[in-house]
Amino acid sequence: MSDDKREGRDIREDRWTEGPELPPGQAHQERQAKPGAPAEGPETLRERRRLAQQEMLDRWIDGVLVEQRRSRRWKLFFRFLFAALILASLAATFYGLFGDPTSEPQRQHLGVVKVQGVIDSESPASAERIIEGLNRAWESTNAAGVVLHIDSPGGSPVQSQRVYDEIVRLREKGDKPIIAVIEDVGASGAYYMAAAADEIVAAPASLVGSIGVIFASFGFEEAIDRLGIERRIYVSGENKGFLDPFSPVEPDERDFWQGVMDTTHEQFIEAVRAGRGDRLADDERLFTGLIWSGEQAVELGLIDGIGSLDTLSRDLFGEVRLHDYTPRLDPFERLSRQFGRVAAEWMGVPSSGSPVRYQLP
Repeated sequence: MSDDKREGRDIREDRWTEGPELPPGQAHQERQAKPGAPAEGPETLRERRRLAQQEMLDRWIDGVLVEQRRSRRWKLFFRFLFAALILASLAATFYGLFGDPTSEPQRQHLGVVKVQGVIDSESPASAERIIEGLNRAWESTNAAGVVLHIDSPGGSPVQSQRVYDEIVRLREKGDKPIIAVIEDVGASGAYYMAAAADEIVAAPASLVGSIGVIFASFGFEEAIDRLGIERRIYVSGENKGFLDPFSPVEPDERDFWQGVMDTTHEQFIEAVRAGRGDRLADDERLFTGLIWSGEQAVELGLIDGIGSLDTLSRDLFGEVRLHDYTPRLDPFERLSRQFGRVAAEWMGVPSSGSPVRYQLP
């Protein structure tokens, strides 16, 4: 029996104080393996324990340091990645703002201006952006023609009218042709723009037409009564709140609003007739808001033929020669506009655009 046993202490191996545990009886076997070895005294055992503790502490410190170095490397990696993304965004922004947007091929080509998405003053398909692109393409000495490349369901009547008027103004100069090419959709306000062009072409399956005006809203007056909600609206002018969706629509208000819609519709019809002239078929359905395929639109005189950007270029040059004159979008401005629009919708702030639309439902 060891000295510690005689002193009444129970010696148990612990890896935090005495090193790794040994199976029962292993320490005794190790001492028997060395028959001539002297018995270890209390001082020797304490020194061994101290050394084992020191070794374990060193290992723990080394592990902590390794983990800290690994964590530091990942932090540096993500910081460099974030900095690279910021620099790339800044470079793209500066290139969009100060790059040369007017550079063009040195041989003849078709100058393309894109009309994509809903037509609105706050969207990429705004009149300001489209008109700027039209003038760039028109003024280019190497652009043999200007192509309005349309893929849009329509949108704001005012924005559509502005582009229509600009195309008419350019056509009066008689310098080069302006051709509208419809991709998937060229409807309502988008077709309003196209009607001003010298020629309109589309694919056989393109959707063309929808010459009409739409206003969409909801009526919640019965819903808030059932929920016990009181609507509080204060106006100056007896008809100021007549479009309020929580108030009932009176017959005279409905008649008045229908008159506004009919007047806007007549403006659309007159513009199409002025642009298309005798090419329009004598069909009473043309101005009812219906939409046709490209193949049907040829028969109705809404378009002049079947084609695409590629076929136009090959017919003119024997090969595809296109150059995009649509002004570049500032990515930060586009992001801020989108964020502002979403925030306004969540907060219930009404849009600044007109509720009357030349647009597909």
